[in-house]
Order: sequence, then structure tokens, then C-alpha cells
Amino acid sequence: RFEEALQEARQVDKLLSEGPGDDYLEEKFPLLGVPITVKEAFSLHGMPNTSGLVNRHNVIATSDATVVSRLKQAGAIPLGVTNCSELCMWYESSNRVYGRTNNPYDLQRIAGGSSGGEGSVLAAACSVIGVGSDIGGSIRMPAFFNGVFGHKPTTGVVPNDGQFPNARGVRTSFLCTGPMCRYAEDLELMLKVMAGPGVNKLKLNEKVSLEKIKFYCMDHDGGSIFVSPVDKELLQAQKKVVEHLESELGVQVQHVAIHKMKYSFQIWSAMMSSKDSDGQEAQLFTDLLGDHGKPVWPLWELMKWLVGMSSHTLPAIALGLTEKLMKLNPGGNAKLVSMGKSLQEEMEALLGPDGVLLYPSHPTVAPRHHSPICMPFNFAYTAIFNVLGLPVTQCPLGLSSEGLPLGIQLVAASYNDHLTLAVAQYLEKAFGGWVLPGKV
Repeated sequence: RFEEALQEARQVDKLLSEGPGDDYLEEKFPLLGVPITVKEAFSLHGMPNTSGLVNRHNVIATSDATVVSRLKQAGAIPLGVTNCSELCMWYESSNRVYGRTNNPYDLQRIAGGSSGGEGSVLAAACSVIGVGSDIGGSIRMPAFFNGVFGHKPTTGVVPNDGQFPNARGVRTSFLCTGPMCRYAEDLELMLKVMAGPGVNKLKLNEKVSLEKIKFYCMDHDGGSIFVSPVDKELLQAQKKVVEHLESELGVQVQHVAIHKMKYSFQIWSAMMSSKDSDGQEAQLFTDLLGDHGKPVWPLWELMKWLVGMSSHTLPAIALGLTEKLMKLNPGGNAKLVSMGKSLQEEMEALLGPDGVLLYPSHPTVAPRHHSPICMPFNFAYTAIFNVLGLPVTQCPLGLSSEGLPLGIQLVAASYNDHLTLAVAQYLEKAFGGWVLPGKV
């Protein structure tokens, strides 16, 4: 929406020239004139809202999602919407409506998903701040693969209204809408605007003394058979963070081994498909695939895909085929849900009011296109924190030997988002934050 954006920018210039005073403007419009991009799954008035589903290719938003409306009211100027994976349920942003998103550090690599277009456009310096959503790492994986910042807030603080697909049933406790940006200091400002009155649940105005934070570190999930081992360069980057915190802040970083993290993927899957407290079933992905069209039969779509005739992506078809398998073992699922609740209590007790956990963002740096199909469960490193409801900030840590972004997740107990945001700002100064692609 470049023409509209330029027109809105001229109106900002006019407002500034009339001079109502900087203090007044900063208070009333904290994002005055700031360009912003929005994940296409969110309604932005006049823009497509397909979520990568071919049957929705004619859907144009007639209103703004709540967070989009709040950012516009704060003075931000939307440039447009950005690509996502089909129905936002895969970690490569590719679909049959727009095609695939590339990583600006290496066009042969993925940008992540489902907010992959957002991560890519921010890293490439096309936009400065953006809106993402996250039910299994959809803010943090793209932020990590593209070397920018992303924050998954404590559950229930920022409204999810106005995105498709939205969460139903138990998943309303796992889906989070949050900010993505190139500079750590913008996370807090965006979070305040996006949360609206919900921000009162957080302690964002509390001054954080980094020396008083209890830091914990976990190098990997304990060796799940479903995910790749963590890359040596990522382990090395995490080790450098630990050494820096210990030498510069004088803190002791405690290494922990939380046994249940080994079952992250299984816990996330079981909790995602469980019933809510009212006994409502989670919405079937297959039903979503049929939105604005006829019912979808995943096995038939697979046959069509093999001869190049399906309008769906292979990951979407695969998810449609496998989701029914989750219902075949209700006893095992109940055990895993119970394990998830126990892990949540363990994490909250460990982190308490002043703890931050350092944890890998993903087992590998940005993979090559299509390769996630071979290791589909690597997103477990981010997904586990959705079902635990904890706030997590994704922080870049420079580039690997291949010139691809490195990074780390910073995790705190519920409603302690201010701790991870403060540590992210500190690590940005220490490790350089976002690096312009092609600079090295």
C-alpha cells in the first residue's frame, strides 16, 4: 500500500510542521510516522488476508486486527502485508498464493515460518518494525533465521483478534501475537502499544538490574530422537554469552538439565490436540484447509500433489494426514499433557521473579529450502514455550562462518517479559544485534 503510505507520511509531515509540541506528539503518537509491515494472516484494511490459502485469494480485509488498529492509532504507517506459510502451520514460508520467501543472508535458505515474510523484510531493511504471531515458534524462528529480534509475550497479554486462522479451544492459551524488529529497544515500545490495557499485567516500567538476575543455561533439549543435535557454532555462541555475562556482570550462570524438555515435541503435540476445560475439541487443520471452498481430503490432495495438481503445499497436506493419528492414543496423550503441566510448574519455580533461561532457538542455523521436510520437528525448541505460556525474547548473536544469523532464546517466568527484554538490549550492545545482509 505504498501510495496510501506516502499520503499518510505527508499528513505526518503536515502535523509536525504545525508544531503541537514534541512531548505531546510523543505521548499521543509514540510511533508517529514509523513504517511498519504486518504478517498477511492479520487483517489490514484493504489488504489481502489469505494466509497462503488459494481458496482465499480474493479475500480482502475490511477492517484492522486489534493490534494493527492500535499501532496505526499510535502513528505507525503500514507499508503492506508479508508472506507466511499455508495457514501459518509450517516453518518455511511458502504457499501457492505468493510462492516462497527467501532469506536475505542466503537466497537458498529459508526465512522461517510462519512469520517468515516479516522476518525477511525486517532483516533486508525494507521495514523497521512488524507484527507476527506464534503458536509453535512462528515469531522466534523467523527472527532467529533472519537475525532480528522477536518477542513472544506472556500468554493472554496481547489480543489475537483479527487474524486467520485464529486459535480456538485450548489453543487460545498457546497462540501469542507479538512484535518483531531490528532493534531491541523497539520491542518494549511495540509491546506497550500492542497490549493496550493488557500491558498492566506486565512490569515494563520496572527498572531491571541485570546483576540481580539469576541466569540459567541449557545447551540442548537432552537429546530428543525427533530433532537434530544443536550445531557446534550455536553452542559456541551460547557459551560466549555465558562467559560475557559472568565476566562483565559478575553473575554466576547456572547450567541446568531439565529432563522433561527432551519430550518437547510430544508435549506440544499432545497439548495442541487436547480438549479445553469445557470439553471443546481443538479445530482440525483439515477443516481450515477447506475454508472458502469444498471440504479437503488430505489423501486425495496427496495424490493430486504427486502429479502437480494440488493447490496445497506438501507440509499442509502432511499435517492434514497426521493430525488424525494424534487421536489414536488418548491414554498416551493424557500422560503427555500431565507432563506438560508438571514441566510448567517446574519452570515457573526455577525461574521465579528474577530468573532468565538461555536456551537454543533452533538446533541449526537457517536450513536450505525444502530441507525442513526431512526434520519436521526441529521447531520443538521454540514450541515448548507456547504450551508453557512463558515469555521469550529471540536475540541475534552475529553471523556464523557461512554468514548466517546466530541467536538465542531468553526465557522468563510468566509476566516477567521485562527481564528478557532488558537482557536482549544488553546482548545487542555486547554482540552487535542485527547485521545488514551482504555487509560481510
